[in-house]
Amino acid sequence: MSTAPLVVKLGGSALDDLPDPWWDDLAEHARHRPLLLVHGWSRPLKRLGGRHADPAALLRDRYGNQSRWTTPEVIADIKTVSERLAADVLGRLERRGVTARRLLGSDGLVAAAPGERWWWREKQLVELENLVGPITGVDPAPLGELRPGQAHLVTPLARNSAGQEVNTDGDRAAAALAAAVGAATLVLVTDVPHLLVDGAPVTRITAAEAARFRDKGATGGMRKKLRAAGEALDGGVPSVVLGSGTVTDLLAARTGTLLVPGEPSEPPVPAPTATATA
Repeated sequence: MSTAPLVVKLGGSALDDLPDPWWDDLAEHARHRPLLLVHGWSRPLKRLGGRHADPAALLRDRYGNQSRWTTPEVIADIKTVSERLAADVLGRLERRGVTARRLLGSDGLVAAAPGERWWWREKQLVELENLVGPITGVDPAPLGELRPGQAHLVTPLARNSAGQEVNTDGDRAAAALAAAVGAATLVLVTDVPHLLVDGAPVTRITAAEAARFRDKGATGGMRKKLRAAGEALDGGVPSVVLGSGTVTDLLAARTGTLLVPGEPSEPPVPAPTATATA
């Protein structure tokens, strides 16, 4: 069995729905190889305060990219919900015999570039201070030695060149971390069983075909996940799998969509009908 780290991104919309057997399965993987978890916070943040659920809390830049409008107050709210979420996740792992610790990406782990300053508001491009930024690098040193039986949970904040703590995309942070630690696989846990291409679920797709679909047909969160998957594969991670189900089932291709390097030499592999309609 490989002892290369396993990196798992826990989607903020999926965390509430993961049953005890799912955590049992994850803990079993952690006993055999280092486990690095990255968590989202979308649903917990919306529950914290109504303003986070307001459509006005989301911005779109001049290139069409969507971002949460992040102020110092929003950073504080992210830390509040992340601390509660981390206590739950780490507690679940520790009760199953896995040593676990939490790190903030902004504590020397994840670096970011200055963010975009021009955003659409009421059909006009306006200059806004938005504490977000694209990831420019990962320094795995704060993680220490990665060993089986040990898990790290990363809150995907980052630090930009001006020293500001900034919000960054969780899926892309997981991809950057996976590349930096030489992960065997990146698992993106979502609340949907497969990637849908032209409305049909697929079980396997090449990076090139996924990028083509991302730019022409994907929307919302799936577009970001496909970008993150491409960045992980470009960074040397051998494979990425996304979907719902246990980590074992995702890695064994019993559910989810496997993304691998390569050109679109053949069409994406469709999921079996029984699985697709489950």
